[in-house]
Amino acid sequence: MMEDTKKTFLKEFLFFLREYKVVSLAVAFVMGQASTNLVNSLVKDIILPIFTPLMSAETWKEAVFTAGPVTISYGSFLAELINFLILAFLIFIVVKKLIRTEKEEEVS
Repeated sequence: MMEDTKKTFLKEFLFFLREYKVVSLAVAFVMGQASTNLVNSLVKDIILPIFTPLMSAETWKEAVFTAGPVTISYGSFLAELINFLILAFLIFIVVKKLIRTEKEEEVS
C-alpha cells in the first residue's frame, strides 16, 4: 500500500510539473535574472562611464544635484532608469515575437 501511495504521489507531482509548465517557468526566471545582470553591467560599466564627464562628479555614482539643504543623488537613479528602459524594451521585443508566433500557429 505504501508503494502505491508513492507511485500516486509521483504521478501527481509529474502531472503538476507538466500541467503548470513549472520547468518552463524556472527557465524563464533564470534567463530573466541573467538578462537583468547583463543589462546592469551594460549600463553601469559601459553606458554611464561614457556620460561621466557630463555629470557633476568624478563618477556617475557620486553625481548629485544640490539646491540649498536638498541633495538629490541623480546618478544612481539615472542608472536604474536606463536599466528599466532597456529591460522593458527587451521584454517588448520578446512578447511581440511570441504573439506573432502564436497568431501564425492559429492560422495554420
